[in-house]
Amino acid sequence: MGTQASWQIAGQYMETCNCAYLCPCITSNLADTPTEGDCKAALAFRIDHGHRNGVTLDGVSFVVMLLSPEAMGKGNFTVGVIIDERASDAQAREVEDIAFGRAGGPMGRFAPLTTTVAGVERRRIDFDMNGLTRTVKAGELLAQTCEGVPSRVKPGEPTVIDNTGHPANARLGLARAKESRFDAFGIRWNDTTGKRNGHLAPFAWTN
Repeated sequence: MGTQASWQIAGQYMETCNCAYLCPCITSNLADTPTEGDCKAALAFRIDHGHRNGVTLDGVSFVVMLLSPEAMGKGNFTVGVIIDERASDAQAREVEDIAFGRAGGPMGRFAPLTTTVAGVERRRIDFDMNGLTRTVKAGELLAQTCEGVPSRVKPGEPTVIDNTGHPANARLGLARAKESRFDAFGIRWNDTTGKRNGHLAPFAWTN
């Protein structure tokens, strides 16, 4: 089990899910049923700066794969984590504790909603950004791209929704999933219609 040691990480985040745009989970504080009845989501994080237990975590990427069988507020989540295979074993251990919420922090709020911890996979993770477009690939397990919805008042920035309960950031950029393919931990989804939900934002977590 992880400890509650002081730590911090910061970087960039993006996700896609199987909900039609705009996902009702965020706007209902997890009370509404996802548009497809369940929620399948891939939350990808690139740590630009961070440390825990004396281990530097700069440059480590990870993906939290999540399945919620009904309204997210009811729990019963299945959660698995993909960690970049280029991370050291020490880095992977620290990231695993953070990602599963064992280290506290924002993901710790979701730990009580998780029934099944599906484990950890190691794959090369590439997290790329180009303007409002973000793309993440993790071997054969994940390929996803989202495009931020451009703001009409702040050129170059996405339209945002603020004061949310999302663990990545209370202020989320709205996006549409241009590609959303994953097959990991029994969580499977494949869509390229451009009509599904996505989010993007910087993140900064401390404990």
